Amino acid sequence: MRKTLAIAVIAAGTTMLAGSFAAAQEMPTVEQTYRDIEATFGTVPTHFKAYPKSAVAGAWAMTKGLEIKGDNALEPKVKALINLAVAAQIPCRYCTWFETKMARTHGASEAEIAEAVTQAAYVRHWSTVLNGLQVDFETFKAEFGGE
Repeated sequence: MRKTLAIAVIAAGTTMLAGSFAAAQEMPTVEQTYRDIEATFGTVPTHFKAYPKSAVAGAWAMTKGLEIKGDNALEPKVKALINLAVAAQIPCRYCTWFETKMARTHGASEAEIAEAVTQAAYVRHWSTVLNGLQVDFETFKAEFGGE
């Protein structure tokens, strides 16, 4: 039984690795990726140049898919406000600056920016309390309707 399970795990891992390798083979080259980034931003930002060349195409594909393509479920302003709230909590001054700029670019008001950041602080506050006091999770869920 153990031997059969081990063989199944190895086979599954090999299949996943082969699929990942095949997907990596289909990725654009570093040069193609840089040209696409430059076509989008007018430059290749330093952080993309500093990124490992073996992974920059995947990082750009993720960025482009989440932030640039127009067929996403969330509107750009909403995404920028979420990103800003997360950036403020990390904290990351690069992300905070950039996402504030993006939120404004996409029409967010100063009140919306302030509320997004404050919402992040609100969640962080109660997370600190709940986790620090080790409130029983099942009791907490039951108090708010379960499931």
